[in-house]
Amino acid sequence: MNRSNYFNYIEQELNTLSYRIKIRGKINLLDLNIYSETFFAELISQLLKCNLKNINVIKQNTEGIDLIDEENKIIAQVSSTCTKQKVENSLAKKIFKDYPGYNFKFIAIAGDADKLRSNTFKNPYSAIFSPDDDIYDVKSLLNLVLNLQIKNQRELYEFIRDELGKNIDMVKVDTNLASIINILSKENLSVVADSPEINPFEILRKIEFNDLLAVQPTIDDYKVYYSKLDEKYKEFDKQGANKSLSVLSVMRKQYNKLIVNTQEPYEIFFSIIDSVVELIKSSKNYIEIPYEELEMCVSILVVDAFIRCKIFKNPEGYDYVVTR
Repeated sequence: MNRSNYFNYIEQELNTLSYRIKIRGKINLLDLNIYSETFFAELISQLLKCNLKNINVIKQNTEGIDLIDEENKIIAQVSSTCTKQKVENSLAKKIFKDYPGYNFKFIAIAGDADKLRSNTFKNPYSAIFSPDDDIYDVKSLLNLVLNLQIKNQRELYEFIRDELGKNIDMVKVDTNLASIINILSKENLSVVADSPEINPFEILRKIEFNDLLAVQPTIDDYKVYYSKLDEKYKEFDKQGANKSLSVLSVMRKQYNKLIVNTQEPYEIFFSIIDSVVELIKSSKNYIEIPYEELEMCVSILVVDAFIRCKIFKNPEGYDYVVTR
């Protein structure tokens, strides 16, 4: 899905930029901070439907305040320092005397602002400011990106690609994911019967526990391949001790990334399938098969990972195996 492509690229580039700003700041290399003001002005403008500009274009040498949108009455501070003191220092700038009634927004580009939002702040010039709504970090910006219309996601992707470089199509490398798909795709899956090893009542209990009744038909369709896939994993592991484990770990990583953005459980489930499909398609060793077959094989892998406790939470005492 293009939506998955765009979001994955944007998430990677923003987190990479944030990490670099944080690490370079520790050794007093601040050039990225300066360049990032303009970048984040455009990014926030696209996400919040406003028109932020560097305030020094309008009012030279404005200390402590970076961006302004006079039409929508917004003043913003872009900062790699994510502290209460930094926010209060910004709110204390005399510029707010010249712009009464403006909404102040604080953008933390190199830190987690969750705890910061729970603070109360001195606001001597009575700027319009709600910590819950007006403090942003990379995580909250990505949550906005996730919920954009596909057209707006594409526009944002193109802007970030132009600004930060690199297309989605990066250098391809071999992956164990592609290897297991290559193996699975050669199997005749039309004659597979139910797997006697798994306990369907326990699986249903996990489905209900994670509010995944919307995807129960998909899980029921593909859980029957548990034994077949288990055989293939055992064959696969003869090539290396951790090959099947690495495949399951990739799916767990995709799950852990997706739950940060608090999607609905069924959306997370299908997003895992989409993201694994894209990882396989970008693998050097992937032997191309029709998309429908690829999606089916990946669905088998993801349902298997669900059964094996690698993705989503397990109810107390969960045991998917009937006999050991």
